[in-house]
This record gives sequence, structure tokens and C-alpha cells, in this order.
Amino acid sequence: MTENKAIPRADFPEQVGISSNELAALISDFDSSNIEVHSVMLIRHGKVACECYRHPYNRNSPHTMYSVSKSYVSVAMGFAIDEGLVSLDTKVIDIFPEYRPKKPDENLEKMTVYHLLTMSAGKDVSVMSNKSGSNWVKDFFASKWGYAPGEGWKYISENTYMCSAIIKKVTGMGVIDYLTPRLFEPLGYDRRPFWETDSEGLEAGGWGLFVTTDELARFTLCLQQKGMYAGKQVIPAWYVEEATKKQVENQGYEDIDARVGYGYFFWRNAFENSYRCDGMFSQFGIVFEDYDACFIMTCSEVVEQKARDCVFRHFPQMFIDAAETKPENSQENIELSLLPVLPETPRSVIEEFIKGRIIHFNKNPLLNTAGFPLSMLPLAVVYMSTDRAGNINNIVLDFSENECTMTWDEDRAHNTIVCGMDGKERYSKIRLGGIDFTAVSSAAWQSDSELEIRMRPLESVCERRIVLKFAGKNVTLKPSSRPPLSAIADNIKGEVRNFIPIEKLAEIGEKAFMKLDMIVEGPMHGKII
Repeated sequence: MTENKAIPRADFPEQVGISSNELAALISDFDSSNIEVHSVMLIRHGKVACECYRHPYNRNSPHTMYSVSKSYVSVAMGFAIDEGLVSLDTKVIDIFPEYRPKKPDENLEKMTVYHLLTMSAGKDVSVMSNKSGSNWVKDFFASKWGYAPGEGWKYISENTYMCSAIIKKVTGMGVIDYLTPRLFEPLGYDRRPFWETDSEGLEAGGWGLFVTTDELARFTLCLQQKGMYAGKQVIPAWYVEEATKKQVENQGYEDIDARVGYGYFFWRNAFENSYRCDGMFSQFGIVFEDYDACFIMTCSEVVEQKARDCVFRHFPQMFIDAAETKPENSQENIELSLLPVLPETPRSVIEEFIKGRIIHFNKNPLLNTAGFPLSMLPLAVVYMSTDRAGNINNIVLDFSENECTMTWDEDRAHNTIVCGMDGKERYSKIRLGGIDFTAVSSAAWQSDSELEIRMRPLESVCERRIVLKFAGKNVTLKPSSRPPLSAIADNIKGEVRNFIPIEKLAEIGEKAFMKLDMIVEGPMHGKII
């Protein structure tokens, strides 16, 4: 792709009617609200007014998008509809007749593409369903009915996966191949995005897309401009209008921005005339329809309404009259603060004893039975994945003047990370759970017998932390993650009640779920061999 399709840059925020002082206040608000934002981009009148990243996140690094992925699938479906390959009224079972039961199912005969796109299909697939090794299409059709199609609303990510499966059925291509000439190339993406898949290689649809902040910004800007980008109509204008407006009521949540209307895998906002792409841990592409503007953000905030509240506190006062010359009080060098790194600490005398020796760990049978063996990838990264990796074993540590090297086996993978011990991170390439990551790592001795290692897979939202405690040849590995698993469990505990109809059992299940971190991130015991 030789044509330059980068979004133009404003010389200063006020040039396109953005208050740099309000921008600075927004960044300060993120910090004071303890919201770990990874990147921010604000665009108005087709130009970037602000773009900043929190180290070590950067402009060139793809970032997991979670359910922002759904909005890309929506657009893929829009192309398929516009090309006459499928319609909103097409019955899903007519596309997959092999799953039509011998005994007629009235609901199944009613369910259409429209119902999938609006989360009103009625199939009730558990958020905790195990995605490893199963047939996801079969699982969808086998799941129970929560309500008849069109007679309710519930956010079920598998509705989007089914749209991916439909794209493959009617085009013969996966979503990425289908979108490449229609969306990615016209937007000037200079690489093929990565998208997690099922065991058959089909894109997960409702999650699993990795794009850069700039790539998400191009997509969001194209939507804001009614499907236009770089002077060309990319997405059919009629579909953008239909997909982003309120199609159905969505009263299933307490959060104000999660119950004001839903389109075709797009959310309406409580802020007047605005909508968004939305992903878990607060990945946002927000369009302000009345202000010719859009706001893009990547983040690791578990409570999304907290992050949205923080953003919307600064709008519409963020929008001002455009200025031809830079105001004297214009804020410069608006930046996100750095993420903390393990500080340099005194080295331990036991380094020579453990250096180069293999630390063998026993598998946890409970976690393996549950399908969540301990991984160097936090649970938030792998819980919806086909390949969850896991079973950390055969750790070998090596030490040099300012670095610690950790090598380990996990599932079928063998990886090495270099950890800075001088108060600075080191970068390593790893592959876990079938995904390539850039591991940003540091290490420090917390005492003569306790070594802490922190590894942040840069393409994810999380950081894995482990503490290795040495007692002779015995070693205990205590894992934790950031954001804490306890905060994630607290945020989604309500899902337990949705799938356990008996109140007493649901109460017990919810209490057990709140101990998820103690179970999934319990200590592992090993020996130096």
C-alpha cells in the first residue's frame, strides 16, 4: 500500500476546536481516578488534535480490542448485505441447515441475521463456556433459549461469532480476508491484523482482534464520516447510519451508557447523539455526531462505566471555536504518565546456586480439570481463547550484571524473556496460546530468598507477576496479575446468576466465583533438579 492514508495532524489542538487545557484536565482525571489508560487519540474536523501513549505502549504496537472486534464484524456483515450475499431477514438456520433438528424448533425458524446483529437472538451461551477444542457453531445451536428471537435483549458474544461463521459460509472467506480489500486497504492499514480464531481457524468475531490505536482511529473516523475515508466511500453510508443508530432497547445493565440503545454491534451513549465501539477493559472508539469528532482510547480499566464517566466529564466543554493561531495558554506536551517498573534492589547471594538449574513444578489437577492451568498470560488474556496455554514448568534462571533471563516451558511452547534488574524493562518476543507477544519484563529481589518477575505482554491489557520463593531446593511460585483477578471477578460475578436458576445455588456459586483469584492464582510448588 503506497498511498499515504494517514489521518492529518493539527498543528495544535485549538486549530481544530479542541481545548488543550481540557485535554490536560482529562489526562489528569485519568491519573487521579486510578485509570490505567494505554493510549488516547482525539480527532476533530478530520485531523488529529491529540495522540499520546503510556510507556511502554506505543503507536506501532497492536492492542487487544476485546468486543471492539464486534463492530468490525458488523461492518463485514454490512458489506455482505450490500453485495446481496445475505439480508437482515435471512434465517440463520437456512445458512446452517445441517443443524436443523428433526423436531421443529419454532424459535430457531424465527432467528435472523438482524437478531444476531442486535443481540436479540435469544440463545443464552454462558460467558464462562470453554472455547478450547469445541465446535462453536454446534455449541451455539445446542445452547438453551433465554427468550424467543426479537423478544428480549442480552449481550452474547457468540452472536457475533455466528456472524463470522455466516461471512465464511456466504463468501468462502474468513472475516479478515473478506475485509482486507473492502476495509483494511482503503483505510491504509499497512499490515494484516491478527484475530484469534476457533479450532477451525475461523475468527472469533466477538473478541480477539488486535489493532493499533491509529488503526482503530481510522476505522472510527471512517464511521464518523458516514463511511467516507480519504475522500472515498469505503463503508456503505446506509449501513453506517443503520448500524450505529438505536435498533433495540437494551435495559439489561445498570450502567447508564449500557442501556440507552443498541445498534448492529454498536452502543449508543447517554451523551447526546453519540455512539461507540466498546471492548472489555475500556477499549473505546467514540463518535460525537454533533461535533464532527471522535475519541479513541485503549485501557485496562475493569469498570468500563468508571472510564466512560471520566471521559464524558470533559465533554462537550472539550469542543471550542477553532483558532487560526496558537493561544498563549495552549497546553503543550500532553502525555500519559509512565507505568511503574520494579526498582533496582540489592542482588541475592543465592543467584549462583540457582543459576542455570531447572525448577520443576507439579501440575495443579484442579486447574487442569477446570481448563484454566496457570499461564504466564493472565486469565483475562486467555479465558475466551481456543488455546489457553498453561502449566508453567521447567523454569531456568540466569543472571548477568543488570539482567535476569527466565526460560520456561508451557503447554507446547518454550519461551525466554530478559528482565531488567536496573530499574528498566527489557523487551522479548514470545509466543503463548497461539499468539505472538512482545514481553516487557523486569525483575528484582524482594529479599535474599524472594525474586519477583513482572511480564507485560504488550499487545494485551494485563501484567503477569510471579514471586519465586526459594528454600533450599524447594521453590514456591506465587502468581498475581494486574488488573487484579479479584477486580475482574467482582465486575462479572452477576453472570453466575444468569446461568444458575436456583437462587441458593446461585448464591453459593457467586461466593465461590469471588474466590477465583485464590483458586486460579494459587501457589505452585516445585523443586530445583
